[in-house]
Amino acid sequence: MRVVFLGYMTWGHRTLEAILGAGHEVPLVITHPDSDDPYETIFNDSVAELAAKHDIPVLTRTRANDEEVIARVRTAEVDAMVVSNWRTRLAPEVFTIPRLGTVNVHDALLPAYAGFAPLNWALINDEPEVGVTAHMMDADFDAGDIVLQWATPIAEDDTVVDLFDRTLAMFGPITVAGLAELATGRTDWTPQDRGRASYFHRRSDVDNRIDWTWPARDLANLVRAQVDPYPNAWCLHDGERLRILEARATDRPYGGTPGRIFIRDDDGGVVVVAGAEARRGRNPGLSIRRVRTAGGRELSALEYFTAMGGYLT
Repeated sequence: MRVVFLGYMTWGHRTLEAILGAGHEVPLVITHPDSDDPYETIFNDSVAELAAKHDIPVLTRTRANDEEVIARVRTAEVDAMVVSNWRTRLAPEVFTIPRLGTVNVHDALLPAYAGFAPLNWALINDEPEVGVTAHMMDADFDAGDIVLQWATPIAEDDTVVDLFDRTLAMFGPITVAGLAELATGRTDWTPQDRGRASYFHRRSDVDNRIDWTWPARDLANLVRAQVDPYPNAWCLHDGERLRILEARATDRPYGGTPGRIFIRDDDGGVVVVAGAEARRGRNPGLSIRRVRTAGGRELSALEYFTAMGGYLT
């Protein structure tokens, strides 16, 4: 098949690599310009460099809806288009050009977690699984009919990096399998249940700030959803930013005021009171294990918290 590809960062790189490896002809690649956004510098294997290695013409765009893009895609006379980690809306004037349509690959179990940072949000929300969906593109964001969907369970000790590794490994194979389905002429794809849909915004620094009124389980999930190399979950201690690198909810309840640095536990952590109902003394606390100071020092919680008392805010 002849395939136009739109993609960005490592997700796009792996997807294009798989399309080429499966023997498909790619006459045009469209990718985003490099970005300084922290979330776009983490996993940033270059789509443009991979295309250049294979002598494929490249267009660089923030939005791929202009007349040159439309003309180049039409001239390419492709069977299909594949989109992987494209960060802006793609107009129908572009994605309807290919003969068999356009497949978007998204790292979530759609219709839930459309939009941005789906793995981070799913882990924060204590979901039992994450996955990858290959779906036909339509006018609504991440809302087209599902071609294929693969899932992987979330284990108790999984971090967002574990989920990234497992879902990234799916991007190439699900794309190749999806193109094979398109090639058969099938059109009876599975519509998304829009009653189950959810859409999430990009994460930013403020989204990683710890709110001690959250339940301890949710805070532990936030911490593991923002492990290195992602921007870490953080709070303030004595006016200085403190990054929380490892934490878990305690097995026993701790009562008091949310954010209170309470007690050393038996597992090498320091317990901080958590939860909006903490005053009732029936909720777990958050046992912090490792931290990183504003100056960049990484310490165990026992090394950092040399005395109990005071508050994290």
